[in-house]
Amino acid sequence: MLSAPHIVLLHDQATRFWHDPAAPRPAAATHFDQLVLDQHRANFDLWHREDAARDPLSGDQAIAACKRAIDKLNQLRNDLTERVDRDLLASLPSLDPNLPLHSETPGLMIDRLSILALKIFHTAEEVDRASATAEHREWNRERLTILNEQRDDLSRSLVELWADIRAGRRRFKLYRQLKMYNDPALNPVLYSAAAETDTEP
Repeated sequence: MLSAPHIVLLHDQATRFWHDPAAPRPAAATHFDQLVLDQHRANFDLWHREDAARDPLSGDQAIAACKRAIDKLNQLRNDLTERVDRDLLASLPSLDPNLPLHSETPGLMIDRLSILALKIFHTAEEVDRASATAEHREWNRERLTILNEQRDDLSRSLVELWADIRAGRRRFKLYRQLKMYNDPALNPVLYSAAAETDTEP
């Protein structure tokens, strides 16, 4: 069910396609593939909203709208990471609770691979940017080497973790993120504002 090289390929295909619709469209062969693409799309949208939020020419209203969108996308990203882990656990027999526990889940590792795919794409853009200085391009070539090494290491670690889990040598658990800032019952700013609204004449 889980193939780290296939996930990396999906991430790269989707990143190219979402930046350029003339590029080949990534194909989700399974429900799990689609979940990986959905998680990556949340990170893709989050990346570009984070860029927009730092536009020095944007007004306060535009920045506020960006920050609210970022909150929603972060929540979606976390929800999708949990869904990835839930689907992976559902594909396995019950895991022995006495097995060594791996604290970082496969879903979190796939999320990190997604972000690395975006960093690699945008760093490669800087290497090729015609208006950049030679020093800038060289600096980004060095960064690109580091990013590719980090992704190779993480992909290999995911392969090894999944093999250990399938072989009954290791286990993981579904870790709920339990975010509070978007929940009107848990964020004091939100529930205080709601209480003030309720008491207004």
